[in-house]
Amino acid sequence: MKRGKKYRKAGEKIDKNKVYSLEEAIKLIQENKIAKFDESIEVHIKTNIDIKKTDQQVRGTAVFPFGTGKTKKIAVITSTKASEAKEAGADIIGGEELIAKISKKIEFDVLVATPEMMPKLAKVAKILGPKGLMPNPKTETLTQKIKETVAALRKGRSAFKNDDSGNVHQVVGKISFPAENLAENIKSFVNNVEKAKAGSFKGKLISGITVCSTMGPGIKISL
Repeated sequence: MKRGKKYRKAGEKIDKNKVYSLEEAIKLIQENKIAKFDESIEVHIKTNIDIKKTDQQVRGTAVFPFGTGKTKKIAVITSTKASEAKEAGADIIGGEELIAKISKKIEFDVLVATPEMMPKLAKVAKILGPKGLMPNPKTETLTQKIKETVAALRKGRSAFKNDDSGNVHQVVGKISFPAENLAENIKSFVNNVEKAKAGSFKGKLISGITVCSTMGPGIKISL
């Protein structure tokens, strides 16, 4: 894959054999900004799980002290907590009629539901599941605490899970964020991934961490 001049120039300043400190990596990324837009900062975590064993799956939620700079459209499906969802600032609120719409089009980034709606959501499970949108107690998106959940999502709480290669990916902020804020967000995310280690998994969960901007090269870090 042919890379642009700015990418190659940024890559020349990174020692691919070196594992940088978090502070060093953030400084390198911010000093070698590639795009004209405000790039996102991404963290990619390589784990040691056996992807063939479903009981080793890494899945949970992370709270970002300074948000991620990305606004998510939140939908709530409920028959009992609509007023709470509206008060908390949910973008879309509905019941069975919203489920019917999901079968045709998805217009949200996060779906939260109250328990009584789960049997009805089974109709669209094959649509929501592959996209990681099915409400789940592990990601705190299946809950009676609608007001608190929507408020937390507004402040930057995000769900994560490993991909088919056993890796976990997450946007943790914007390149324009103060370096110390990015550092806190990254530390918080890595800590939450560590806490999500399944009880059936033995040994060290994380084998490598890489940070990068949307358009920039990856930098290996240690925490």
